[in-house]
Amino acid sequence: MTERTVTAKRVPPAQLAPQLRDAITRLNRRVRQARPVGDLTVTQVSALTSLRLAGAMTPRELADVERVQPPTMTKIIGKLEDRGLVRRTPHPTDGRQVILAATEGAQAVLDQFERARDEWLAHRLAALDEDERETLRRAAEILQQLARA
Repeated sequence: MTERTVTAKRVPPAQLAPQLRDAITRLNRRVRQARPVGDLTVTQVSALTSLRLAGAMTPRELADVERVQPPTMTKIIGKLEDRGLVRRTPHPTDGRQVILAATEGAQAVLDQFERARDEWLAHRLAALDEDERETLRRAAEILQQLARA
């Protein structure tokens, strides 16, 4: 058995940034694709998640948060409302507007989606060795620090 020497590479931030961004983007995309069997799209789940995190908002605000055009958001809201996952209430000061909020049913659906994603990721993490999982635990802490900065 030969001894393996691991040499720490010094990677400049400008070189690390695109590698890290690409890895995060690909992992995020794959995690988002791991979902329970159903007919909600990734976009619909994202809109519900935004309503849960930010609270009630107008359709225009939701479109801005989700970075889609208002007509696209109108379609998304319609499908979510048909399923009883979003409710509209009159705007308190502008009669032309409505306020959107996620329903309790939406919370249950989002919980189910989160469980499916966590299970997918946990299954992949279980295939790694202890050292790799510890490296990822540390990386998660660092990524959280970056996100808060």
